[in-house]
Amino acid sequence: MSEVKRGFHPLALLKQGKLIVLGVVLAILCFAVGFFSGGKQEKPPVLSSITVQNQLQQISQLATVRYSYTNMGQFENSNEFYGIKLPFTTKRFIVAYDGVITAGVDLSQAQVTVSDQKVTIALPAPQILSHEVDPNSLEVFDETTSIFNPITIEDYNGFQADQRGVMEDKAIQGGLLTQAKDQAQTAITGLLSPLLQEGQTLEVQVADPE
Repeated sequence: MSEVKRGFHPLALLKQGKLIVLGVVLAILCFAVGFFSGGKQEKPPVLSSITVQNQLQQISQLATVRYSYTNMGQFENSNEFYGIKLPFTTKRFIVAYDGVITAGVDLSQAQVTVSDQKVTIALPAPQILSHEVDPNSLEVFDETTSIFNPITIEDYNGFQADQRGVMEDKAIQGGLLTQAKDQAQTAITGLLSPLLQEGQTLEVQVADPE
């Protein structure tokens, strides 16, 4: 039976994450260039639901928050006989590594409604867009194997998959998706507010994280 032990801290490595709000300057520039690509205009552009929705879909994904972390976890496995661990069959290792999780919204699913006085943008719930582990940061400590139960590549792969889920859950519990929602509202408001006609208002709705 395999076991992942969290909280193991033999080398005093950090096991905490850090939320960083990503800049959305690139997204703003892409949106602005696409919207004003027709050249100089004597009159302000007229917003339409199709125009706005097309521009948001061109941006596709808006990553608004990044969660950087250093993780350390221990894997241990022993052969068992009727619930009793067999001697000389224990294998274990400790792995430490750095990772980055980004979260944001899928703008391709944006729903846009434009009336004379109001522009409404409805966006889906924020989600994790990527989770990257820095391979150069990977360190293995206290590797113990057994001739009767050797460490395999499947052990490492399975452990890494389990730990990815653990860190994503930790990031979400720490407010990753909630902050991504808030930043998405701020970003889209900043994109569209300068394009509003006189008297128009803007409402950006982002679904709550599940």
